[in-house]
Amino acid sequence: MAAVQFGVLGPLAVTTDAGEPVVVPGTKVRALLADLLTNRNQVVSADRLIDDLWGEDAPANPAGALQVRVSQLRKALNDAEPGAREMIESRPPGYLLRAGAIDADRFNELARCTDVERLTEALALWRGDAYADTADAEFVRAEATRLAEQRLTVHERLAEARVLRGEHDLVAADLAELVARHPLREGLRAVQLRALYAAGRQSEALDSYAELRDRLADELGLDPGPELVALHRRILEQDIGLSPPPKAAIIRNSLPAQLDELVGRAEALAELRGLLPRQRLITLVGPGGVGKTRLATEAARTQALPDGVHLVELAPLTAGDPRVAEQVMGALDTRETAGTSLSPTDRLVAALRHRHLLLVLDNCEHVIEPVADLVARLLRDAPEVSVLATSREPLNLTGELLWEVPPLAVPEDGDLDVVRRSAAARLFAARAAAQQRGFRLDDRTAPAVAQLCRRLDGLPLALELAATRVRALGVRGVVDRLDDRFRLLTTQQRDVPPRQRTLTAVIGWSWDLLDETDRAVLARLAVFSDGCTPEAAERVCHTDLDALARLVDRSLVVLDDSGVVPRYRLLESVAAFCLDRLTDGDEVRARHAAYYTELAERADPRLRGADQQLWLALLDAETANLRTALLHGGGLRLAIALSWYWYLRGRLTEARRALAVPGDPAQEARAAAWRVGFALLQGDPIDRDGVRAALAGDPDGRGAWFAAHAVLGHSDLALASELLPTSSADPWIEAAVLSSRAMIAHANGDQATLEYTATRSAALFADLGDRWGRLQATEWVGGLAEMRGEHERAAALHREGLRWAEELALWPQVCAELSWLAWLAVQTRDYAQGRELAERAYQLAVEQAVPSALVFAEMSLGLAARRDGKLDLAVTHLTHIVEQGRGETQPALYLPLILVELGYAIEQGGDPDAALALHVEAFDVAEAIASARDAVYTLEGMASAVRPPEVAARLLGAAAAARLAARAPAAPAERDEIDRVTERVRAALGRERFDTLLTEGAKLSPGEARAQL
Repeated sequence: MAAVQFGVLGPLAVTTDAGEPVVVPGTKVRALLADLLTNRNQVVSADRLIDDLWGEDAPANPAGALQVRVSQLRKALNDAEPGAREMIESRPPGYLLRAGAIDADRFNELARCTDVERLTEALALWRGDAYADTADAEFVRAEATRLAEQRLTVHERLAEARVLRGEHDLVAADLAELVARHPLREGLRAVQLRALYAAGRQSEALDSYAELRDRLADELGLDPGPELVALHRRILEQDIGLSPPPKAAIIRNSLPAQLDELVGRAEALAELRGLLPRQRLITLVGPGGVGKTRLATEAARTQALPDGVHLVELAPLTAGDPRVAEQVMGALDTRETAGTSLSPTDRLVAALRHRHLLLVLDNCEHVIEPVADLVARLLRDAPEVSVLATSREPLNLTGELLWEVPPLAVPEDGDLDVVRRSAAARLFAARAAAQQRGFRLDDRTAPAVAQLCRRLDGLPLALELAATRVRALGVRGVVDRLDDRFRLLTTQQRDVPPRQRTLTAVIGWSWDLLDETDRAVLARLAVFSDGCTPEAAERVCHTDLDALARLVDRSLVVLDDSGVVPRYRLLESVAAFCLDRLTDGDEVRARHAAYYTELAERADPRLRGADQQLWLALLDAETANLRTALLHGGGLRLAIALSWYWYLRGRLTEARRALAVPGDPAQEARAAAWRVGFALLQGDPIDRDGVRAALAGDPDGRGAWFAAHAVLGHSDLALASELLPTSSADPWIEAAVLSSRAMIAHANGDQATLEYTATRSAALFADLGDRWGRLQATEWVGGLAEMRGEHERAAALHREGLRWAEELALWPQVCAELSWLAWLAVQTRDYAQGRELAERAYQLAVEQAVPSALVFAEMSLGLAARRDGKLDLAVTHLTHIVEQGRGETQPALYLPLILVELGYAIEQGGDPDAALALHVEAFDVAEAIASARDAVYTLEGMASAVRPPEVAARLLGAAAAARLAARAPAAPAERDEIDRVTERVRAALGRERFDTLLTEGAKLSPGEARAQL
């Protein structure tokens, strides 16, 4: 089961195992997650969850509303980490969250330790108050209070441990603010008194005790506890047991003072501080500007060693300079004590042989060989010396622990809450505010800050350089000039090393260390967009895996192993730097276009079989490269190969644009059907002769099916039936044609044909392993179940379809399944659930820009509003859909139903004459499209609006008979409508007269009933 990481020690946070933030949408969904986390790994009843989330303001259908929130939470988790939806289990009487990785549990584990490093690591997990964004909710209050108390206890234990190892001065300073916030906490005060006394500040310790005693007396009427009284007495008596430990235990180091806050590295710091006492050689690797030096110095700062912690700057040495030992001795201020015949390395080893210290060797990459030789000697001959190195490549020594320093996490979008949770945005905002006092991270600046962070790949140095430009340009101005980043991103700060004053210098430092062959490979890699697979790199760059591995080792290329296939990536700034140095660009781009054209042609048939999900993922990962290849020579051949992929992903505009380029005659013949199909899917009017002409050169029948499928969206059933291939040796085309014929049968109310075609299509697609096809066929199997009144079965089929569509990321189909489920919810009187599902479908349809999905979703919104009595809202939606349907060349298949629903809304609003006109129009359209089922609705609608009750009674009788003949029983919500009209007409006529007229009406055909008007 896939997992994600949960954070509650601060605002609620969810991340993938790879550290990527997971957006949990909506206040209620986040509250639900918080509730489940406070009760993790145990069942929480649905009733309790509903009470916790809504209290007295529960919605009309609380169980359904809760189920929607659970579904949204599962989807958010699963989108980030496929399979993570299974972490939330449905267990009577409610739900259970299996939270394997949560920072509170890690904190509890570390809090039981006694050493400084583990306790420091425990406190570093905190990002604010526990459950900060839901702390006011009753259901988290007890857990948040417990964690806050435990946090204070850890503060006390850590302070005690630090005092014991001689950090009394630091502890006294650190505890001042904490004691001020918790002035009556005696344990905290006791540690402060010990620290103050050990630091030689006896009078301050006595003053602190007196302040506590007075507060306790004034506020609680109490005296200090016996332990604190005893400690006070020992201070007065200057007890030798309270004296500081020997001087040798005090931290001594040569690290630079901290000038500003280290932002976004709390977890990294905690991990490194825990590793340093246990590992003798740790090498921080990463690209230039990622913050290796700063992280190393801050991690080393808290290490307590008898001979201290010492920073050795190696950047001043020229490339390959062997004088590394001399540089270390200078940093340690080590005097020459041995004879001059010893080498510098021997003298250094002799000086450090019996010393216990940590060396921070900074910027090793340009002197990597002499550094590696020296460190190997120190590890062997100076057993108490540890090394923390920073480098753009490993030292490659036995026992070396490589710790890759990643760029800071960037915000996925410009939402203010998302941006504030991003480490990259927090760093930029902090540095920008230091440059310009008026700078604020708010709704106005958040989108630009998010874009800036993404464009700069979360690289701390680049973000800090960008922040220096905010005062002159504003954040939007900085973003607008990022295409000229190498002139833009510079600084005049005098205390910054020259190699870090410009982005060009940072990248150029690494470039200059490469040989010509590796430079050529790196420059060629820059033609890729959003990375590439090893196979693509070898083919396009004319290189091998050894060269790629060297570039990865030197932190110029990043290996991303999180997807289906490993990918090599360049940071955007590195790619821009390298493109300026690409000498054979035309040849490389031609190879790039050829490679991705071949890839798309290999993928196309596999998108219709058992490997569909894999190849969708592979093409998704290559989206940027495929777009680039279209521009660099892929042309119409590549566009045709990608057409089915674009359709599955709902990228209709992209497909039309790419297919518009000219090609050779064979390509033009293949492209014609796809061009027509995509145009129709986007709402272009049908030109029957033009469609037929476009299909004349279709080589294999797939284009003909696709165009016919698109024609169905325009309700031209006759043309679609004509265009559908009548036979094919390809089982996929046979299955697709059957699915389309099932849709036609559904529109005609032909249940026998619908049952055969949908079932047969589903079986064929299942044999092929095509899950998209199974979705299509199952949609109409569900439509048949709904038609027959089997609403539970229909809903189950569409829920399964929704799950499949979400797993495959087939967003147009997700819209359709949501709309089906909304329709079924409305039919079964669950109007709140129907509205919520329809709103989700509508929002997604807008995002995907799929006209047919948008119509279906708005239909569901209008139906839910009308059935729920929200007539104004219903009229708005239904009128809009009617206007669209009337504008079609052929009457839209949905038009009769929507005209009837609009008629009901108008009638209930007090205008039966206008309503009757709509119902009559609906009947005429139903007749035109030969839909017996829709004719039933129109007869019932006429009965609701016609004035003579005798006519209304006959119409009801005719409708009941027509329902029986069409095998279309009324759904519960439709039954409510029929009952409402029936009661009114029966009351006007009397029961006996009503029954007689009802019987008369049952003998009439729908056309004869219509003539009664």
